[in-house]
Amino acid sequence: MTLWVLKIGTSLLRGTEKLSTKKIIHNYCSCIAESKARGDQHIIVSSGAVGLGCIQLGFKDRPNNINDLQAAASVGQVHLMDLYQEYMATFGYKVAQILITRSDFSSRNCYRNASMTLKRLLDWGVLPIVNENDAIANEELLYGDNDTLSALVSTAINADQLVLLTDIDRLYSTDPKVSNEAKPITDVLNPNQLKDIESTIQKPTNWGTGGIKTKLVAARIATESGIKVHLADGRKPETLSNILQGSRGGTVFHPSPKPIGNRKSWLAHALDPAGAIEVDEGACKAIQNNGASLLLVGIRQIHGEFTANQPVKLINSKGKELARGISSLSSDSLGNSINNPTNNKNSPVVIHRDVLVLTSDLFT
Repeated sequence: MTLWVLKIGTSLLRGTEKLSTKKIIHNYCSCIAESKARGDQHIIVSSGAVGLGCIQLGFKDRPNNINDLQAAASVGQVHLMDLYQEYMATFGYKVAQILITRSDFSSRNCYRNASMTLKRLLDWGVLPIVNENDAIANEELLYGDNDTLSALVSTAINADQLVLLTDIDRLYSTDPKVSNEAKPITDVLNPNQLKDIESTIQKPTNWGTGGIKTKLVAARIATESGIKVHLADGRKPETLSNILQGSRGGTVFHPSPKPIGNRKSWLAHALDPAGAIEVDEGACKAIQNNGASLLLVGIRQIHGEFTANQPVKLINSKGKELARGISSLSSDSLGNSINNPTNNKNSPVVIHRDVLVLTSDLFT
């Protein structure tokens, strides 16, 4: 049994002259039903609510205003789920709608609850369909197109494989639409190779903005957690079927040989640091080399404002990020303690090692 997370991009669900949106979704549902019959489990992370909403509302052009996009998404989401429900029902399966935002994952309790809900639905034989809550969230509408969310879902439920279906056939060394020297990349063998590829597309080109960058981020998050990732052309009906049957397709990102755990993945990727704590050289060495917790005595300076139990970055004197973790004290409390060291008879633990992940644990 293989647990799959399938991310279906907006561009695939818009439909074409040859394939309508209904036919496209029917094809995907057919592939999933065949795979479920073999004993596999699946979660879909589906974009497309905005596009379908615009069609339902008769818009000729996609709105630019964020409020219009969110309102269109609320219309399109209903139609999107109707299609998935209709076609999975023809194969004898039920579907469930899960609307979440990245901020929902910022709470460890919400993260666990989402994981348990998804696993229970899978146990019942239901197909969960996840989408970002577009009506209230704006990150996905502007940047991510659910790529990062699909990776976070994959780590939350300990998926075996993540498939990123999009409108390109594979990863290339540069934008194949503008360069004849673009070379196809069929395998990304390790996290260091992925890191090198990410660094090359940071240049301001069409290939390095939007879609492909977020897919590489998603691949990094998933592979760091030991999940194999496929980037493949979802425009071809046979692509998904072949991958689900074990065939190659597009680009394969191989999982890290040293995967980080679920908690560390959550700390590293699901949280948005509220501030930063600058630590001295002794604390740097103790944390990096000995796996120590951060004590108050090792703090030099506080950057930004945060409350107790919020995520923060740990940085050195040069501003380089060393780790991320959950601070047990607020920025105000830490600032007062640093400014009045005589009041500190003991050096309390500010970030326990159990809620701390080293930057060096990533890309290794």
